[in-house]
Amino acid sequence: MKQLRSGVLLGCSLLVAVQAFYSPSDDVVELNPSNFNREVIQSDSLWLIEFYAPWCGHCQKLTPDWKKAATALKGIVKIGAVDADQHKSLGSQYGIAGFPTIKIFGANKNKAEQYQGGRNSQAIVDGAMNALRAMVKERLSGKSGSSGYSKQQSGSDSDGKKDVVELTDDNFDNMVLDSDDVWLVEFFAPWCGHCKNLEPEWAAAASAVKEQTKGKVRLGVVDATVHQAVSSRYGIRGFPTIKIFRKGEEPEEYQGGRSRRDIIERAMDLFSDNAPAPELLEILNEDVLKNTCEDSQLCIIGILPHILDTGAAGRNSYLDVMVKMADKYKKKMWGWLWAEAGSQMALEASLGIGGFGYPAMAAINTRKMKFALLKGSFSDTGIHEFLRELSVGRGSTATLAGGVVPKIHSVEPWDGKDGQLPEEEEYDLSDVELDDFDKKIEL
Repeated sequence: MKQLRSGVLLGCSLLVAVQAFYSPSDDVVELNPSNFNREVIQSDSLWLIEFYAPWCGHCQKLTPDWKKAATALKGIVKIGAVDADQHKSLGSQYGIAGFPTIKIFGANKNKAEQYQGGRNSQAIVDGAMNALRAMVKERLSGKSGSSGYSKQQSGSDSDGKKDVVELTDDNFDNMVLDSDDVWLVEFFAPWCGHCKNLEPEWAAAASAVKEQTKGKVRLGVVDATVHQAVSSRYGIRGFPTIKIFRKGEEPEEYQGGRSRRDIIERAMDLFSDNAPAPELLEILNEDVLKNTCEDSQLCIIGILPHILDTGAAGRNSYLDVMVKMADKYKKKMWGWLWAEAGSQMALEASLGIGGFGYPAMAAINTRKMKFALLKGSFSDTGIHEFLRELSVGRGSTATLAGGVVPKIHSVEPWDGKDGQLPEEEEYDLSDVELDDFDKKIEL
């Protein structure tokens, strides 16, 4: 029994001795899935990394030379080690099939090279210095590697803004879950080929979406190999995984295409689903027309009958139709305006509206100084057909008279009430001599 117990204890002690390849006092950096991206992928240093298994005899034999090389290269080249038996996922990422395997992570951390040199300390140092010289030569020639989103986000784009937001375990809840904005979040891994293919599409889409939605829809990225808490929370198992986050709702899996066009289209759908309908404004002065139409591809302008012809109820029924259509086409982000017939005569004249009667409607592109007139009924069906034709590039257009936006007069806003006829002036006839008036008529 004592022999058995001593044998077990000996086996355990041997196991501990085998596993304890490197200690904190060594110059070899122990790497794992939690620190690999931070220490290696995001680093500008050259790394030589040994992928080993504690039970591997060749690995045990390499250990003293690996430590000696690490000490010799301290401050020059980083030397690391990964227990690929314990961290199988990290080993599989780099195609580790045997032990020990040594990889060189140079300028492009996403394309590790296989170390082919000898396994003694001198050969390792020589191989590291050769790789270092090659990396320096690349930098002198102006070439540089890419380390994925995390590396890219340390820089900035042409206008100095980060349109793809780098999300972490620390900032995710505050930036995404507590935000009123809609978020599309890509969970990626730096070694993932599909993630690298998606990167330029995601970045281009981020810029377009931010501009078109005024920042109401944002695109972010999470390095799932580093920020494992948030990735685990959402069950991320493959890369890239894209999820949609809306405040107060469960995250939704993104099912669309991976081109920038697909991403932008889905983002705009999300924006229109959550955005309020554009405000329908009365044309009260030049600024209202200018500010609304300059920011929109099209301005939809309704010219409504005079209040004396319809009363408040009639006018509100026309406005309700326009509000309904504004909501239906809110994804287009058009401007919506209205004016009372006769209040903006120059505008009516430039559009040739007078000949069609009231109510009337025009769609104006102030950038091209083109417009189209509603020929059908001023109703849900008529306006929908009119706008649908414009949306697909059909419909008859004309140039604004004079090729400029007509003069807009400042008017008082409608008070929401029925109109009143102007009061007729009363005349006091008490001091008029009717006899004299009759005589003048006879003459």
